[in-house]
Amino acid sequence: MKLETLTDLYIHQLKDLYSAEKQLIKALPKMAKASTNEKLRAGFELHLEETREHAVRLEKLLASHKQTTRGPKCKAMEGLIEEGKELIEEEADPEILDVGLIGAAQKVEHYEIAGYGTARSLAEIIGDKEGQKILQKTLDEEGATDKKLTDLALSEINVSAAA
Repeated sequence: MKLETLTDLYIHQLKDLYSAEKQLIKALPKMAKASTNEKLRAGFELHLEETREHAVRLEKLLASHKQTTRGPKCKAMEGLIEEGKELIEEEADPEILDVGLIGAAQKVEHYEIAGYGTARSLAEIIGDKEGQKILQKTLDEEGATDKKLTDLALSEINVSAAA
């Protein structure tokens, strides 16, 4: 895809986010299975449902621009997921692994927050008001997930692992 306009870049960003979300849909069940803390497991399962919805939103947004979801694989998400997979494969105390899983999940959330923020700004610049609204909603949800992970870490999981 040749990037000649901001709209081209916007579509490229949407496809990259779609690839990232599809990869995450495959990774989240593995993260949930690896976690020993019930609240963390439930959080991963809830975020899986949100992530599925994020992918559907991106499909609709791309369709509204007469675009398919096909595009290059998001290499950043691939790397973040690989790091999480390596962590799961380590010999680790279960409570320590939960702390690591939160860190891995927050790396993913921060990447998504950056990506959705960029796409939302591009939507605003090119005048895609509906896209801007949709992307802001997803951005808010990603930020809320990051906050929930931080709260769970600070209130329970990190404390338990340090004991």
